[in-house]
Amino acid sequence: MSAAASASGPGRVLVAVYAILALAATARSGYQIATRFEEAPVAYLLSALAGVVYILATLALALPGPAWRRVAWVTIGFELAGVLVVGTLSIVAAAWFPHDTVWSWFGRGYLFVPLVLPILGLLWLARSRRRERQAAGEAGRAAS
Repeated sequence: MSAAASASGPGRVLVAVYAILALAATARSGYQIATRFEEAPVAYLLSALAGVVYILATLALALPGPAWRRVAWVTIGFELAGVLVVGTLSIVAAAWFPHDTVWSWFGRGYLFVPLVLPILGLLWLARSRRRERQAAGEAGRAAS
């Protein structure tokens, strides 16, 4: 993904939402781990993991280059899997989650943004890749 792709329009909004969620999840889990860890260690550690995933996704979407694009695909794919698995388990095995995580109930505590965001992120990555391939094809045709 080019730097221009995430520097304007929907790309900028996507990066901003990831950054806000990264801050929210990291701050919340840090506070919970520091003050109430013994109450729900799995839930709080999962929220911390979500925070780290959001930080990596933010960086990967904002920074240019193919390596960062691969990091974005992996982190956002992992994020979607995490939301689906933890969301499902928090419903069918609620006793495992005495306190909510960022991904509990598919992100209900965050207005379901954790469920929608990775879908939008993956769609954005696919769209950006398609645009880059089209631009490369046009440049190749123009050079010949």
